[in-house]
Amino acid sequence: HLQPVESGGGLVQPGGSLRLSCVGTGFTLRYYTVAWFRQTPGKEREGVAYICRSGKTGSCIDYSDSVKGRFTISRDDDGKTVYLQMNSLKPEDTAVYYCAFTGGVVIRPLSPGEYDNWGQGTQVTVSS
Repeated sequence: HLQPVESGGGLVQPGGSLRLSCVGTGFTLRYYTVAWFRQTPGKEREGVAYICRSGKTGSCIDYSDSVKGRFTISRDDDGKTVYLQMNSLKPEDTAVYYCAFTGGVVIRPLSPGEYDNWGQGTQVTVSS
């Protein structure tokens, strides 16, 4: 079972920034569509951003409306690490953030059901 590993969560004040990282342990994420999700207690897991596999042309990045203009998803040059740069953070961004990936065809890239492999999550808390 392939599992990505997230890092970079923590406590930050409103208006601050954090960068989350997602890497594969013993495998590369280069060839997979990767997405970030978040979840708070009692709520459904919400798709935040996705990026398609390295080398795929076309429109392959998208964001939820709640983070558009504040969050940026990207890959490093070799495609092995996927980042989520989070700026202008708000208290409502507080959640456990999960990285997920899939090698299959993705129809709804911000839907949790599209992804087969999930990390353990990293806590992000935005509070003064």
